[in-house]
Amino acid sequence: MNVLVTGVAGFIGYSLSLRLLEAGHDVMGIDNLNDYYDINLKKNRLARIKKYSGFSFKQIDLADRKPIKELFESNAFDCVVNLAAQAGVRYSIENPASYVDSNLVGFGNILEGCRHSKVKHLVYASSSSVYGLNTRMPFSVRHNVDHPISLYAASKKANELMAHTYSYLYKLPTTGLRFFTVYGPWGRPDMALFLFTKAIMNNKPIKVFNNGNMQRDFTYIDDIVEGVIRVMNKIPEPDPDWSSDAPTPSSSCVPYKLYNIGNNHPVKLMDFIRAIETAIGKKAVIDYLPLQPGDVPATYADVNDLIEDTGFKPSTPIVKGIQNFVDWYINYYT
Repeated sequence: MNVLVTGVAGFIGYSLSLRLLEAGHDVMGIDNLNDYYDINLKKNRLARIKKYSGFSFKQIDLADRKPIKELFESNAFDCVVNLAAQAGVRYSIENPASYVDSNLVGFGNILEGCRHSKVKHLVYASSSSVYGLNTRMPFSVRHNVDHPISLYAASKKANELMAHTYSYLYKLPTTGLRFFTVYGPWGRPDMALFLFTKAIMNNKPIKVFNNGNMQRDFTYIDDIVEGVIRVMNKIPEPDPDWSSDAPTPSSSCVPYKLYNIGNNHPVKLMDFIRAIETAIGKKAVIDYLPLQPGDVPATYADVNDLIEDTGFKPSTPIVKGIQNFVDWYINYYT
């Protein structure tokens, strides 16, 4: 396949591109290389991907309509995987404009590009954050998600609605993936595992929100990538059982589908921290803080649809995943 991966210098985009290139696919990667976090980490990810002859790269911002339009006009992509976005729940409270630009305007430009160039399948990153105020667990793609509690979450829910519109109007096959707390080697420095590991190794206190009463469905990067690849190869079709009298949110009468990709096993934050301590061989100094605006106390993914349609279930144990990350961190930074 000839695949466009947006956000290619990001954590998931980098990891996915490596797998695709190793499998012999051609990958065009785009990224705006913004400074939301360490730009050198992004450049080092890119340097590893650029070793493959099937890879090409352009520095483009999704919100810039003209270069995105020209990109689609000059290439014939079989599949587009949109992973570029302004990430982070808490940052969306500080800088809402960046989320509107990247996650709404940018995604609109991708949809237009796919529409006009007749892309066979658009796969895009949504997020577990869309579940917002939902408390019925495990979170299912069949549940209503109309009560987000951060602009980031709202922008991801908007992406799902925008994609459905293009699937309906232009018969563009679209699949949205709700990722649940992705972690692993080459991960994002703003995520808990990275922050905790860095602090513990430097004898600094770690900030633990909601006084430690948090649960997350931590999902290892290799499981995320495998899930994305399985879904890329399963182009959605109209659901013959879908009813407009009782509409199921996860599918439609058009080529549209949603999946959760999570470990299907929520982990208490304090157990997560203990696993990091074990991997490092050092105890954490903990600063307990209240729940932050935009944060949800727990996430737990129902992945039955993913298993049924692709035969894949994420399963990497948290202890193994954390050890792999700590080993990478020590090797990368020392």
